[in-house]
Amino acid sequence: MSPKIVTAAMVAIGDELLSGRTKDKNIGHLADMMTMVGIDLREVRIVADDEAAIVEAINAVRGRYDYVFTSGGIGPTHDDITADAVSRAFGVECVYDPEAMALLAAMYERRGMEFTEARKRMARMPLGARHIPNPASTAPGFAIGNVHVMAGVPQVFQAMLDALLPGLQVGSPLLSRTVRSPFGEGDIGSPLTEVQKNHPETSIGSYPKFDGKNFSTDIVVRARDPQALAAAEADVQAMIQAITEARAKT
Repeated sequence: MSPKIVTAAMVAIGDELLSGRTKDKNIGHLADMMTMVGIDLREVRIVADDEAAIVEAINAVRGRYDYVFTSGGIGPTHDDITADAVSRAFGVECVYDPEAMALLAAMYERRGMEFTEARKRMARMPLGARHIPNPASTAPGFAIGNVHVMAGVPQVFQAMLDALLPGLQVGSPLLSRTVRSPFGEGDIGSPLTEVQKNHPETSIGSYPKFDGKNFSTDIVVRARDPQALAAAEADVQAMIQAITEARAKT
């Protein structure tokens, strides 16, 4: 039986990401969590706070992958336009969700703060959207179709993702092994290509290192089938041994 594969994409939203003013932490966290549960994160797009750009990005990926996750643009300010953009992408009205309004109103009442028009914007979402709970700061994210819309603040994004994960369909976990090579990529490139050709059910990556004197390479073999992983790992080790022996004869 073939391993089950579930795929995902991410759309990270915000001018501050593209300007460098904010260093994104959500992409790496999502990638880590997707790998842990067995979902392949296949694509990440970073787009500006521009409604047309957000609509284009969401529509480009939502039909291609099982899940789409977004971060950013669902706060109280004028440039938080993700709810409008997602509504437009799905062709539905963007509304003040009654349940979200009640949650926020109660939260601000507990804090003795005014529930202003700006704060009410955090209750806006596409008509018919499902809530993503926000245990960190109350204002919910939302999901419509296979698109899951979350906050850009890392603590809140992580809390929302934690709430989502138990309900997601997951695939077979991706297994990995790291083989350390004392040779640089220039020495192993051709034979490693042959190893990859002989093991098409695996993914083999090479990551060069330099300690100030010598080049070396970490070779990472990934597969969902343990036997395929072991076979490819053995061939990588045999390749390194063959290069070592050939060097010893020169």
